Parts: sequence; structure tokens; C-alpha cells
Amino acid sequence: MPDRAATDAWELNMKRCFDIVFALLAGIVSLPIMLVVGIAVAIWLGRPVLFHQSRAGLDRRPFRMMKFRSMSDARDAEGRLLGDAERTGRFGLLLRRTRLDELPELWNILIGDMSLIGPRPILPETIDALGERGIWRCSVRPGLTGWAQISGNAILSNDDKLDLDLWYIANRSAWVDLKIVAETVLVMVLGDRINERRLSAARQSMPEP
Repeated sequence: MPDRAATDAWELNMKRCFDIVFALLAGIVSLPIMLVVGIAVAIWLGRPVLFHQSRAGLDRRPFRMMKFRSMSDARDAEGRLLGDAERTGRFGLLLRRTRLDELPELWNILIGDMSLIGPRPILPETIDALGERGIWRCSVRPGLTGWAQISGNAILSNDDKLDLDLWYIANRSAWVDLKIVAETVLVMVLGDRINERRLSAARQSMPEP
């Protein structure tokens, strides 16, 4: 793994302070939006309004991530849950594309489970299956948005996302984080698009952990 001493010091101090301020301010500003989204979720998708799931955090420590639910509990005639696409619907897709379903994660940022910027948190068993690359991926706090999210996100393969996440960890800086914040807004408006240049760079220059 590359020597990240200087960047790690910045992340542990300045970045954490920024995360706390951001989570507090964004949480206050978005309270009316979260109230409206919560009511809409209860009406169109049902209760509970929030979805909780264990995810791998910093140093692979599990934490309880929460989001607005984006799928209903619709079932077939025999009582079995329908497929994800059928249970998501247009409203669920809208929540995901606009990232409104992720607003409750501001709480995870505030208490230190997550950061504003970092690899998206994934399941602990998925991290375990990645071996050394999974350990490296968890060497930083998972984020609300990240390098993979502004480079293709949902239309990327899992391997491509991992390459981009590891590129971010090896090259992270205040400038890269600011770029991610700015481009996340564009992705919310324009939708996901694969950035072939970034993907090629991540594949070709990725050092071994």
C-alpha cells in the first residue's frame, strides 16, 4: 500500500471536522425534504419508512446504515416477494437517481460511521470475499458519495467499482474530494455515465495493496 501518512493525518482531523459540520448543516436544511420523502415513502411503499442494514465500515467494523426504503413488500399470489425491479417501481427509481433515499445517512456521517466522501459501504460478507483488496477498501471510512459514484455508479460492474474505489484510496486529497462533491450534483441531475478515462486509469495504475 502506498505511503499515505500526510493524507491520513488530514483525513483523521480536517476531514472529520468537515464531515461533522456538513452533516449538521445538511441535516437541518434537509429536514423538510426528509419529512416529505418519509411521508411519500409511507404512502407509496409502505412501512417501515427507513431501511436498516449492516455494512462494513472503517477497518471492517460493521455498522448499521440507514436509508429511506425504495422497494415495497409486494408479493405474488403465493405470498413470495416479487423481484427487486417489480418492487422498486418508478417512485423507488426516482429516490435512487436523485439520491434522496440516502439522506438518512447524514446521521451515520455525524456519528462517525461514514464520511461525506469515500467508497460506498457494502456488506461485510462482500468485503470478506475480496480478501486483501477488501481490507484496503476499508482502510478509509465509507462515504455518502465517491469516485465510483461520479464515474458510472449503477451501470458499472462490481469489479470496476472496486478498481475506482481503490484508485481513490491511493490518490485521495482535498482537491479530489471537492471534485467528487461538485460532480455528484451533476450526476443527480444528468444521471449516471461511465467515465472511460477514469476507469482506464484505475485499471492500469492500481498498485497492489
